[in-house]
Amino acid sequence: MSTSATKAPREVKKTPRAVNRVGYRARAQRREAIGLVVPALLPIIIFSVIPLVSGVALGFTDATLRRNAEINFIGFGNFIELLGDHRFWGSFGIGIVWAGSVALLTLICAMGLALLLNSDLRLKGLTRVLALIPWAMPPVVIAIVWRMIYNPNSGPLNGVLESVGIPGVNWLGDFSTALPAVIVVGVWAGIPQTTVLLLAGMQSVSSEQHEAAAVDGAGAFRRFWHITLPSLRPIIFAVTALDFIWQFNSFGLIYVLTEGGPGGRTMIPPLFTYLEAFRNREIGYASAMGDVLVIAIMLILSLYLVNQFRQTKGARS
Repeated sequence: MSTSATKAPREVKKTPRAVNRVGYRARAQRREAIGLVVPALLPIIIFSVIPLVSGVALGFTDATLRRNAEINFIGFGNFIELLGDHRFWGSFGIGIVWAGSVALLTLICAMGLALLLNSDLRLKGLTRVLALIPWAMPPVVIAIVWRMIYNPNSGPLNGVLESVGIPGVNWLGDFSTALPAVIVVGVWAGIPQTTVLLLAGMQSVSSEQHEAAAVDGAGAFRRFWHITLPSLRPIIFAVTALDFIWQFNSFGLIYVLTEGGPGGRTMIPPLFTYLEAFRNREIGYASAMGDVLVIAIMLILSLYLVNQFRQTKGARS
């Protein structure tokens, strides 16, 4: 009885020419990738990274806009002064109230509008067009339109109130109504984008789930609560977080509406920083404020990114 020995497969040795060919191909692909990425990175570096780094560096100087003024490095002097600046931290609190209120109310209103557009509504196309009008308008135009609406003397809002016997209100000039009036404008301007995202999420939910729940006797509210809302949870978190960041950084809308007044009631941090830089001409101090805002936004953004990473990791597992 003989046994045949199993021969191990011979290793195919690559010739130097084959190795060089593979290396050349890899280097060519790397150069091609770099050639495609660099043109896209250059505008980001020139218009975003360099100004950001320059702004951070100015926060450690006494730079001003005064003529022939010298720029001196003062370390953390601006930041130490900023710790005791109650006006800035007051604007920081107003900014949180503004951004949080706009983000939350926008989500609620957009959710209702998305549910309406997702139903069997007559003239659905016209309704969608009307709902998207604010999205097509620049913030400055929106602010001008709403200033006309809020005008205490000739605005249509006070005209309606006076027609039913209610005295008119100085919406943007009264300390108690200025911030709520501005929040209403922010919500109106933010509804279209949030509505589109929520509507896309609703239309991705399987109709079979709703049909099965309806057969089991679930009403519209229970179907929304147990099927639609859980499916929209990732979108809701992402939209709310990004909307909060966007509103906290907003400038043009409030600047045109109130310029931070009356009495600083609508003074949010970006507007306060702008006035400090270009009215008081304290560029270094304003840059220190900007550095604090960058850190705050990065903290909020990190929470959003951590949540996104967890969701992606959970979906893969």
